Amino acid sequence: MLAFAAFGGVPRVLLYDNLKSAVIERVGDAIRFNADLLAFAAAHRYEPRPVAVARGNEKGRVERSIRYIRDNFFAARTFIDVDDLNAQAQAWCEGPAADRRWPEDDRLTVRQATLAERASLMGLPEHDYPVAERLEVHAGKTPYVRFDLNDYSIPHTHVRRTLTVLAEPERIRVLDGAVVLATHRRSWDRGAQIEQEAHVQALVAHKRGARAHRATDRLTQAVPAAAELLQRAAARGHNLGSVTAGLSKLLDRFGAQPMQAAVNEALARDVPHPNAVRLALERAREATQAPPPVDTTLSERARALDVTVQPHGLDAYDALYTAGEPTADPTTDPTTDPTANPRPPKDSS
Repeated sequence: MLAFAAFGGVPRVLLYDNLKSAVIERVGDAIRFNADLLAFAAAHRYEPRPVAVARGNEKGRVERSIRYIRDNFFAARTFIDVDDLNAQAQAWCEGPAADRRWPEDDRLTVRQATLAERASLMGLPEHDYPVAERLEVHAGKTPYVRFDLNDYSIPHTHVRRTLTVLAEPERIRVLDGAVVLATHRRSWDRGAQIEQEAHVQALVAHKRGARAHRATDRLTQAVPAAAELLQRAAARGHNLGSVTAGLSKLLDRFGAQPMQAAVNEALARDVPHPNAVRLALERAREATQAPPPVDTTLSERARALDVTVQPHGLDAYDALYTAGEPTADPTTDPTTDPTANPRPPKDSS
C-alpha cells in the first residue's frame, strides 16, 4: 500500500511468487489464492498473477533489484532505529536510486521512466485498506495482553477474556469485539511493559475499594453486632469508611469479645458511632480494674483467629450417629440371645 502511494497509482497486474502468503494451493493451472491477498487486490482493483513454478527467469528483474539494494544501500550503512532506516531508504530511493539509468532504455533515468509510466496506473482507492496484523490474545489475571514479546495494559475490567490485537507499524490497538479498549504506541523492544496512566489509576482505585470491603468483612466476622451498627450509621449519614476504620482500631486494641458487648451497648443506647463503643469499652475496663490495653501489631493469621465463635448443640451429631447405627438382630446377637454360644477363644498354644 505504501508502494502504491509512492508510485502515485496502482498497476493493473502484479506478479507474485508462489509463497503461502499469496498462493495456498496450486494444481496445474488451478490456483487457490490466499483470501487476505484477494481481499487486498479487490480493494485496489488489480489482478494478482503468480509466476510459473520453477521459472526463475520470470522474476529475474526482481532478484537483480534486490541485489542492487543490498550492495548499494545496505552495504556498510548504519542507523539508529527503524524510523531512521526508513528515512534513509526514502532519501536514497528519491536520490541516487532514481537517478540511475533505466535498464530498459539507457537514454532515460529511473525517475524519468517512472514519471512516463505514471499516466498508465490506476488511481488510488478513496480509503486506505486496513492492513493491521490481527491476533487473538487471552488476558490472564493481570490487566495486560502480550503481543510480540511485549505487554500492553488494558482496563482491569477485561481480564480473563479473549481479546483482539490490531498491530500497525506505529500503534497497537486492543479490542473487545468492536470496542477499542486501549491504544498504545508500538514497542519494537522485547520484554517491555507499556502502560496507560488511566489503566493504572483505575486499578489502584479498585484495589482501594476492595481493601475497604475486606476491612468491613473482617469487622463483621469478628463482631457480628457491628453489621447493624454500620447500617444505623449509614442511615444517619455517617462516613462508613471512618466508622469502619475506628471500629477496626478498637477491635485490634480490645479484642473481639469485649467489642461485641460494647457494640451491643452502643446499639442499646442508639448511638451508632465508634466513640460510643470506645466509651463502653473504657467503662467495662474500669469496672474490672483491668490495665489499659497495649497496642500490638499482629499478623493477618493471628487476627483471623480472634473471632467470635457461636457454640452449637451436639444433638444433631448424636442423631446422625443413631441413624447410621445398624439394628441388632436378637437371633444372632449374643448380647441379646442368652442361648447363643459365643465363639471360643483361640488356643494360644
